[in-house]
Amino acid sequence: MSSKMYVGIDIGSRCIKVVALNGNGVEDSKVTDTGFNPYERSLEMIKTYKAKRIVATGYGRHFAREDFADGVITEIKAHAVGARFLFPSCRTIIDIGGQDSKVISLDEGGKIADFQMNDRCAAGTGKFLEIMAKTLGFSLDDFGVQSLAAERSVKVNNMCTVFAESEVVSLLAKKENPRSIALGLHQSVVDRISSMLHRVGVANEIILSGGVGRNPCIRQLFEQKLDRPVYTYANPEIVGALGAALVAASNQP
Repeated sequence: MSSKMYVGIDIGSRCIKVVALNGNGVEDSKVTDTGFNPYERSLEMIKTYKAKRIVATGYGRHFAREDFADGVITEIKAHAVGARFLFPSCRTIIDIGGQDSKVISLDEGGKIADFQMNDRCAAGTGKFLEIMAKTLGFSLDDFGVQSLAAERSVKVNNMCTVFAESEVVSLLAKKENPRSIALGLHQSVVDRISSMLHRVGVANEIILSGGVGRNPCIRQLFEQKLDRPVYTYANPEIVGALGAALVAASNQP
């Protein structure tokens, strides 16, 4: 690998993502589970690079700064920079991560104008969807596809993970179709995040980032709710790491 590498690392609660840039763009990227020792896992992921500069983001950015990172940025800035690089006209970013969800509004120049963040509970996050998928007997990768196959939606009233899980079990006992329950859960997530979106304002283009960006049901429901297209990157989970790598290459912060 090139000795002129700029590396961004996003140390999240669920996954660690790394992006390495050279003078021509993205040279490498990788994603792994955070595991029980995110520090050791982070070191393992970056050791293959001869990094000129490393910038960290995510909840683990502070221990990274104490050891191997040259700089740190917030997840808000990381996703704003990464999304704007991939979609130069984007004005609204929906980032659904493992244990939090964020909506970010950008001005015409790409600067952060406002944001809302849900980080106090798992409702409306990837972890919430992961637990619900398991309760319904679906794999996480297949959860969105199965939801879209539902003939109708069954409303789930609780968004607290513990109570929602109990409600789902009760609905299954009443012989409700698991796909219908799954669609109702997806709609609850979209409704919750849409309320955050409207507090910051919605402007085109709208970008869905984070690992949940791979879920086709979430994307389709947002498009229906907002009545406009929602775009996502082929590897939406690396958008934050890409933003950190771009900041590293610009010699900021």
